[in-house]
Amino acid sequence: MVIYWIAAYIIGNILTAWWIGKWKGIDLRKERSGNLGARNAGAVIGKSAFVLTFLGDAAKGSVVVAIGHLAGFEEWIVAVGGLSVICGHLFPLWLKGRGGKGIATFIGVSLSLTPFFFLVMFLAFALFFPVLKSATLTMLISYAAFFCALAFNEGWMDYWPLGLAVILILFKHQADIQESFQNRFSKQ
Repeated sequence: MVIYWIAAYIIGNILTAWWIGKWKGIDLRKERSGNLGARNAGAVIGKSAFVLTFLGDAAKGSVVVAIGHLAGFEEWIVAVGGLSVICGHLFPLWLKGRGGKGIATFIGVSLSLTPFFFLVMFLAFALFFPVLKSATLTMLISYAAFFCALAFNEGWMDYWPLGLAVILILFKHQADIQESFQNRFSKQ
């Protein structure tokens, strides 16, 4: 089980944006936000880089969940594996903790491990994005919906690590959240 969690963290260290940037001869850590995620890859390299990075980062989350299920681990163990892969993405050891912001990897984990909770989160995003017109602010509502769905489910103890993952992701998005609030709600 511990080996599974360590392997999940190592898989999380495989940052798709870093490899796509290397392939294109660009160090994304030195461009725009410096983030090694889909959004920055798309902004610097283009839409195809966004799509490839998103799919690659989501896939590693799904792969970790699939490995846990194939190994026959209990759900809470697989959920800790999901947290581990997300932590590997957020804080890759080989890049001194400067990874991505975890959304695509979280999507891969939650879609594979908790499809119902993912659906609640997705529906909240779809409902509120047209109103807020900010992916970052809508993400806050989506994660709140995820937490509510989790809290009102009797199996929530199995999935608490995903709640911790959300907190870490929000921590990595602090500056984005502040900027989005200022842009959306500041008086002009």
